[in-house]
Amino acid sequence: MSNNRRKYPRIATDQVISFSMLDNAEQLGVSRNVSAGGIRFEAVGCELELGDRIRVTFNVGEHTVVAVGTVNWATELDPLTLDIGLEFDDIDPEELRLLEESSEMIPAV
Repeated sequence: MSNNRRKYPRIATDQVISFSMLDNAEQLGVSRNVSAGGIRFEAVGCELELGDRIRVTFNVGEHTVVAVGTVNWATELDPLTLDIGLEFDDIDPEELRLLEESSEMIPAV
């Protein structure tokens, strides 16, 4: 039996992404992994809390994905940097399919 309790396989990544509170200016972060269920990324110099809803923009191959999600967890890595887990709430069905297909083709982390 596998010890992996994750609902979706993760795809390792270290690309620059943009994110913002729904009506605020965009900020940059660095993604660590992405799945059909959400994205983990690091953000510097911002304050995000559990339950905050934010928009993220990132690439999967040649495709740009825009999704809205809820901060599911946040861990302080140092006084300026947060490691954030975002669960997608609103994502285009075609972009969701793209994430699902990508996770099948790339070894999961």
